[in-house]
Amino acid sequence: MTFRPLHDRILVRRIEAEEKTAGGIIIPDTAKEKPQEGEVIAVGPGARDDSGKLVELDVKVGDRILFGKWSGTEIKLNGEDLLIMKESDIMGVIESEASAKKVA
Repeated sequence: MTFRPLHDRILVRRIEAEEKTAGGIIIPDTAKEKPQEGEVIAVGPGARDDSGKLVELDVKVGDRILFGKWSGTEIKLNGEDLLIMKESDIMGVIESEASAKKVA
């Protein structure tokens, strides 16, 4: 089954956090928080402005993003837990150091 988000919504797969702290302490499942980092799997065409013009989204498929703890709606699609959220729920795109140096 495929899924295509509508308007300014995006489909996100959570990226699991590390299971150990920097000091080597293993974090049990009961103490873990839900990851606030994810990968964009699908994007909608964009939202419409007041004049009816389509405004494309700033994120694209494959982007690594940071979002709020309670953002989005959890769904299960093809046996995988995913999130659907609006682009406005995204705090930012995480860029690798190599791509950040190209921009600078």
